[in-house]
Parts: sequence; C-alpha cells; structure tokens
Amino acid sequence: MRVLSSVAALSLGLVFSTAALAVTGEEARLIDSINSYRSQAQACGSGASLELPPLNSDTRLALSPEGTRDLQQAMSRAAYPMVNVQAISLSGPRDAPAAMHAIEESFCQVVLDPQFVDIGVSQEGRDWRIVLARPLLSGRLGDWQAEGQKLLQAINTARSAPHQCGGQPFAAAPALTWSSVLAGVAAEHTRAMANQNFFDHIDKEGRTPGDRAELAGYLYQQIGENIAAGRDSAQKVVEGWLDSPGHCATLMNPDFKELGAAYAVDPKSDAGIYWTSLFGTAQ
Repeated sequence: MRVLSSVAALSLGLVFSTAALAVTGEEARLIDSINSYRSQAQACGSGASLELPPLNSDTRLALSPEGTRDLQQAMSRAAYPMVNVQAISLSGPRDAPAAMHAIEESFCQVVLDPQFVDIGVSQEGRDWRIVLARPLLSGRLGDWQAEGQKLLQAINTARSAPHQCGGQPFAAAPALTWSSVLAGVAAEHTRAMANQNFFDHIDKEGRTPGDRAELAGYLYQQIGENIAAGRDSAQKVVEGWLDSPGHCATLMNPDFKELGAAYAVDPKSDAGIYWTSLFGTAQ
C-alpha cells in the first residue's frame, strides 16, 4: 500500500460560499474509527495522548482528494471560518479499516491533536482526504467565573438524567455545588495550559489535580478533572465530554459533590481556548 501525505497549518481566510460533499458509508466509518481511536489514551511517537472527545463531522471539510491543494482557498470556498486546518491525503487504502491502519501508523499525532474540533473525510476509489480543523471562536465569552458557572449548570443538567458512558450505564446523579477553592485551582491550571501551550492533567511542575487541590487547602476524599480545548462554549465542552466515555464517567460520578471550573484564552497557543472542570468531595 502506498501512502502519500499532505499536511498543512493555515491561518483564517475570508469566506464567501458553501461547498460540501455527501458523507458516504466508508467515509462515515472512517470518522467513527478515528473518534474511537481518540476515545482512549494512545501511544503516539515518543509520548501518549489523553482520552479526547470525538470530532464533529462537518461536510464543509469533505474536500475531494482530487481537488485543489490550496487548503486556505478551499476553506474559503466552503465558508468554513477556520483558525487552523490540517489535511491528510492517503493513496492506496481500499476501505475505512485500511485507511485507519495507515493513519495510526503515520498520522497519529494529527488525529490526536486536542485542538481540532471538526473533521471531514472524502474518498474516491483508493484516494482519501481527511481534513481536521479548528473553527474561529464564534461567540463572546464572559469572564472565567461566569463561564465556569455555565459549565456547572450544563454539567448539572446532564447529571439530572441517566447517561450511557461508553458501555457503562449511569443513573441520574445529584447536582454539584460550586466550590470557590476548586474554581481557583481550575482557573490556575487552565491559564497555565493556555499560556504555556500544553494540554494535560499533569502541569509543568509535575503536579496532579489532587496535588494542586491540596496545595490550595482543599482536603478531599475524591478528586477528578476534565479538560477540553478548542471548543468555544460551555455547552459544546459538556457535549464533547458526554460523548467521551472517560470524561462522561467523571461527569456522572455520583460520589462527587462539588465543582470548580474555568476557561482561558491565549491566541498564541495551539488550541486557542482551554477549559478545566475540577470535581471534588471534601473530607
């Protein structure tokens, strides 16, 4: 099998008109495979990825493998207001499993990049193009406390109903209450991710969520943390977590009683915007 690659990172372009291709069975199957791959921690290159929420299928990103190689021009024609985009071109795979095998072997770092939110896949014979993109932030956000409270509201709405987190069923759980201490810890970690351009539960000093909570004086029985990147509203963040088995299980865990949450933005960072929800139960 011959594999050709084309990877590009671009800046926001002007948008004028829409252009999309229908998602076929094999294309949808590949998107499902990529999202399943992202849903678990993966060894990739010299490191390992975190569990990541699924990418949203967007037909504006389904660019023909035989189409233009100018991604910025293609994004403009498709009316996709992007900040960053990368494209993988494959030549040889006969179906979605073969294409996924090639992606795992050669392009794991692209599909496991936490900044990307949307995906489009197109196939013509044995030629494929997989486009991953991060859109321009679409709305005005309040300060970190206000958006943290929106995360709390969205999480409590989710907890008020049963959910299936991967293969694990969860009954409705009690609402969480706001913790100003956990909120401060979440805000500090979120600013660190944005300003230092990393995405991890372990900070640059090697501290875990539990370490950071203890340093802030929060003595806990149980602690948990969900993080997100690239998504531009609290509701989209929670929707992504609910579609990710591990994040969903943390969110629905009935043993947690309190929450602190925050977001931070740094346009110089890879993902642009970062979110943290810190779940806890005090001693």
